[in-house]
Amino acid sequence: MNTKSIIAILVGGVLLFVWQFLSWTMLNIHGGNQKYTAKQNEIIQFLDQNLEGEGSYFLPNFPPGTSPEEQQAKMEASKGQPWATIAFHKTMDMNMGLNMVRGLLINFVAIALLLWVLMQFANKGFKEFFMASLFTGLISYFTGSYTFSIWYETNSMPDLIDAIASWSLVGLWLGYFMKQK
Repeated sequence: MNTKSIIAILVGGVLLFVWQFLSWTMLNIHGGNQKYTAKQNEIIQFLDQNLEGEGSYFLPNFPPGTSPEEQQAKMEASKGQPWATIAFHKTMDMNMGLNMVRGLLINFVAIALLLWVLMQFANKGFKEFFMASLFTGLISYFTGSYTFSIWYETNSMPDLIDAIASWSLVGLWLGYFMKQK
C-alpha cells in the first residue's frame, strides 16, 4: 500500500465519521426513530422485571418447540393487534469515546475495502470512483437498513440520506484524489 492510498483511506474514513457525527447530532436526521415517552421509567422497570435477559425481542412470538400449525394459528390471532420489537439491556454502560474510536476504525476498514475494489478498475477516473462509492452506500442501505425496514416496518429514510450523503462525499474525495489521468 502506497502513501497516496493511506492518505485516501484516512481522509475518507474521517469524512465518513464527520458525516455520521453530523447526521446523529447537529442535523438530528435520526431523531424521529428514537421517540420519547413520558412512561419510559415505568416501561423500563416492567421490562427489567419481566424479560428473561438482555437481547432483542419480537412480540408476539412463539415459545421454543411451537409446532408450525400452532405458529400459524398464533399469527392469525395476532393480525390487527399491537406488536413490538425491543432491544433490552440490563445496564447502560455506554462508553462514548470507545464507541467513537471503534466507529472511526471501521470507517477506515470500509474505505480500504472500497479502495481495493476501485483500484481493480481499468478506468480510474473521477466518475468511476464517485459512482462506485455511491453504489457502495446504496448496496449497504438496500441490504441492511431497507431490508430491516421491510420486515419491521421502520422508517429507513434517515439511513438512505446517510448512505447517499456520506458515500457521495467519499466518492467526491476519492474521485478527486485518486483519479488517474
